[in-house]
Amino acid sequence: MTSLSPSGGLPILSILIFAPLIAAAVALALRSDRAVRWWAFLSSAAIGLFSLLLLREFNPAVPDFQYVEHKVWIERLGIHYTLGIDGISLLLVLLTTLITPLCVLASWRYIKDRVKEFMVCLLVMETAMVGVFAALDFVLFFIFWEAMLIPMSVMIGVWGGPRKVYAAIKFFIYTMSGSILLLVAIIALRMQTGTFNIPGLMNRPYDPAFQLWIFGAFFISFAIKVPMFPFHTWLPAAHVEAPTAGSVILASVLLKMGTYGFLRFCLPITPYASVYFSEAILWLSVIAIIYGGLAALAQSDLKKIVAYSSVGHMGFATLGIFSLVQNGVTGGALVMINHGVSTGALFVAVGIIYERLHTRELGAAAGLGKQMPGFAGFLGLFCLSSLAFPGTNSFIGEFLVLGGAFAAATRIALWAVPGVVVAAAYNLRMLQRVAFGGTNNPDHSGVSPLDFREVATLACFAVFVLWIGLQPGPFVELMEASIQNILNIVAAAAPGATDAAVALQ
Repeated sequence: MTSLSPSGGLPILSILIFAPLIAAAVALALRSDRAVRWWAFLSSAAIGLFSLLLLREFNPAVPDFQYVEHKVWIERLGIHYTLGIDGISLLLVLLTTLITPLCVLASWRYIKDRVKEFMVCLLVMETAMVGVFAALDFVLFFIFWEAMLIPMSVMIGVWGGPRKVYAAIKFFIYTMSGSILLLVAIIALRMQTGTFNIPGLMNRPYDPAFQLWIFGAFFISFAIKVPMFPFHTWLPAAHVEAPTAGSVILASVLLKMGTYGFLRFCLPITPYASVYFSEAILWLSVIAIIYGGLAALAQSDLKKIVAYSSVGHMGFATLGIFSLVQNGVTGGALVMINHGVSTGALFVAVGIIYERLHTRELGAAAGLGKQMPGFAGFLGLFCLSSLAFPGTNSFIGEFLVLGGAFAAATRIALWAVPGVVVAAAYNLRMLQRVAFGGTNNPDHSGVSPLDFREVATLACFAVFVLWIGLQPGPFVELMEASIQNILNIVAAAAPGATDAAVALQ
């Protein structure tokens, strides 16, 4: 592990993890809703700007973990407080810290009751999410993984829609079920190796049969979080009932914890099993792409359209990751970041519509672009991004994924192509109806145009849509060495992977 810290050894990762928690404690002492909103925004924005320090001394040519912090925590059990990031986790940490202030802005008028409690949940969740991507001790990782579950469930169950309790319970049960299997895998690895240190668990000569069982526990846990087909049924309910910020956090960050788990744990810790099961997972990814697109095309609720599109988009991420070639895995990692930007922006746009019309029905929003031309322009850009139009952020990720998938398994990759067409269909359908509608549109004469806060929020998303779309090179370079290191581990294990199941017989 490489240890690099800016500003004379400043523990930057610990600051990024615990600063939101301190900000949440301060928010509890504030009395007015206005003060809480401003404090949540300013503190989260400051944390987001501070996180950019990670880019200052990060060396993208180094595949090892950087900014490492290590302290003995519970010596008797071999548990340590160990943090560090590589090129993959760096982008996910930045995505988390930069998306949080935008979630505060998106909730400015949407959340009217118990504002303090809502902002506290949001800030506590930021602590847990950054912790997940920075933890290098498995127990520490699991604590942050589970800590995220509570504020997200509360956010859905308290500030959600009419079926909020049902959605919150379903989300909790699904993710907790996966967490149990994850804990079993962690304990099994500790018994096998005597350590919880994540880098120390990578690239070890585990028995093939042991790898298959560990991979199975990992896979179900992370597949639920992605969510992959057929573990996806909790997602539409959670998205539809969650408040706007909850949907943005779910889409932009929480789903990435599953694909991050595949990259961080499945491939380097269980490479035999990853290769052995790769074809089956590629097929599941293709099913998710087509099913998610067709389900989105059939919806009339704007949030459901975006929610089901997430199933398809994350199918592209897993398709790239388990192609196990450089372009495919790089594309899958980029899809993770791009989906966070594009789908987060679409959920903010849907929230803006709901604040004005108090409905998310596509028919009720028909022709809204006439009254809100600026909003229609933003929505058009985000829909083009979602369908991976050239020049937008999603294009390069999906292009690399398909290239990698065709190189790895051409007959499987061919089935993913219709998913691209379906994505264009449901995005353009939504854009056409909202921006133009038909000849008998509802009366929107009383709808107010975008205010400065809304324009600023959407503009921030638009900047990243175009920046990544037109200049993806720096983002790829940050991840390249880390991804190549993972693939080297997999390549070394690949020759015996096809014989791994024999030990189970």
